[in-house]
Amino acid sequence: MTHPALSYRPQFDDREACLNRFSGVRADTMRLIAGLSAEDMQIQTMPDVSPTKWHLAHVTWFFETFLAKPHLDGYRTFDPGFGYLYNSYYEQVGQQWPRAQRGLLSRPSVETILAYRRHVEEAVSKLIRTASGEAWTRIAPLIELGQQHERQHQELLLTDIKHVLSQAPDPYAPFESRLAEAPDAPAAASYIPIEGGLVEIGASHADFVFDNELPRHKRWQEGFEISARPVSNAEYREFVESGGYEDARLWLSDGWAWRQQNGVRHPLYWQHSDGIWTEYTLHGLSPLQPGLPVCHVSAYEAAAFAEWKGERLPTETELELLARQHPAEGVLLGDGDRYHPGPLGESGQAEAVFGGVWEWSSSGYEPYPGYHPPDGAVGEYNGKFMSGQQVLRGGSCATERNHIRATYRNFFPANARWQFSGIRLAKRTRPASSLRSA
Repeated sequence: MTHPALSYRPQFDDREACLNRFSGVRADTMRLIAGLSAEDMQIQTMPDVSPTKWHLAHVTWFFETFLAKPHLDGYRTFDPGFGYLYNSYYEQVGQQWPRAQRGLLSRPSVETILAYRRHVEEAVSKLIRTASGEAWTRIAPLIELGQQHERQHQELLLTDIKHVLSQAPDPYAPFESRLAEAPDAPAAASYIPIEGGLVEIGASHADFVFDNELPRHKRWQEGFEISARPVSNAEYREFVESGGYEDARLWLSDGWAWRQQNGVRHPLYWQHSDGIWTEYTLHGLSPLQPGLPVCHVSAYEAAAFAEWKGERLPTETELELLARQHPAEGVLLGDGDRYHPGPLGESGQAEAVFGGVWEWSSSGYEPYPGYHPPDGAVGEYNGKFMSGQQVLRGGSCATERNHIRATYRNFFPANARWQFSGIRLAKRTRPASSLRSA
């Protein structure tokens, strides 16, 4: 059975437009590494982080494995060993070099990997131009999937290199543009009421969607109130300075154990010295700006903050309804030279629903009713991770504008915080007064 996420759609008929989109995605990746040295692109600072050059090779391996090799007559494999080095987790394709050891490989060099990219780009471009009409109906959805896959790795490339560069005593800023300055902390957040009832969640499959967004289905949703904006640095700093990281009553049991074991005392890139808070960004080390959204917090930290505020994290259903009804945009990848969430305003309207920071939900990552993965190796893309993960919604400043939508489901373990992950709060339902016995 062909999964609908990989089905042919009329927009693929214009091959010149398809070629331009493919070339554009590949060029965007190269622009992101313009400020990096070969040494920068070699380092792996933790198992979750992959070296930049691994990202460059892996997205190319995807196009070679699923398009050039099986569909382009006469294609010459660039290097047979790359299948082992740059396969991420596709068991049906073959074995993989261990994820935690990607940074141990000094070879192939960055120069060789860039040659690999050019080799495969030429092959896929030729395939787009020359594939027969019958073959094109199978190939076009895979090209689109490969492009969306590369968009995901553009975001990972940015978040990974941020972690790498932050380790130095004098952290390097790969982007020369200055961090946007925010005004003083925004006014107290207002709350948007959203009506409940029988709602539909998930993708209806108009354009491209990932398989985990399907199928669209009905859920019962109680009415709720949700904050018009993400939590600010000022609000989170108050939590830190009031002892929020020392109060076990605020934390989930797993979160408290994680906090203690790792000595976590504040968001990932915050620093405190001589009474002054600073934050490392891709634009360099900056005084902590109170009017920017807090980011790089785990789901554990988000839940503890919500408890401290007497509120809660929204469910992924609530975040999707907010995104559908109030599709406000914050900073997204490609908005000039901005690689950090933008300032928060003071209005009562929804802010930065798309972009800025990914927002943790209280929902575990699980299949929708009726879900099934696509056939073949591409079916290992999302479904196999539906265990032990937490859903995030909305996209971040590292998410490309055409890559995000209301139904998009991101997912990471609750302890992950090297992504641009932040917090949006929902009102806690007040229980009815308890009945007293006569």
